[in-house]
Amino acid sequence: MKLVILDRDGVINHDRDDFVKSPAEWVPIDKSLEAISNFTQAGWRVVVATNQSGLGRKLYTVQALNAMHEKMHRLVGQAGGRIDAVLFCPHTANDNCDCRKPMPGMIQEIAQRFNADTNGLPLIGDSLRDLQAIAAVGGQPLLVKTGKGEKTLAAGGLPEGTLVFDNLFDAADYLIGGATD
Repeated sequence: MKLVILDRDGVINHDRDDFVKSPAEWVPIDKSLEAISNFTQAGWRVVVATNQSGLGRKLYTVQALNAMHEKMHRLVGQAGGRIDAVLFCPHTANDNCDCRKPMPGMIQEIAQRFNADTNGLPLIGDSLRDLQAIAAVGGQPLLVKTGKGEKTLAAGGLPEGTLVFDNLFDAADYLIGGATD
């Protein structure tokens, strides 16, 4: 089984400085739905692992988050793709939990649920904490330049072996085997 983990905000959908708080604010990034479809069609399992501190900050409710994820699942399905699971951390940085990236708790839970080895497991994200979470368990960090990705790249300090792509579509193409370089 091939498994890929995706961050949500800034990778699949446009991020917002004031948080994505409703389905209306959840807007897919160009070609991200097609990228997930390509993973699905190539036999990959797709799991989303997302920090959602807006819940802990009481900026939106679990019902609003579920509605955002229902929209995401529906649009991905319409594009011919499938997301097998969505895991989220509702905590703020002050909560010191083990599920909020850069901690690897969500990654470990995904690996356990899907009976997957974390060694080389790819995670596609736009922030340093995404990359640190997968690197902590021996996985393959992939940075996209969408969302906070350009700032993350410019700041440096990426985990060793991080691969960099313009967007989720290009990262998916590489992982699936369509890369020509």
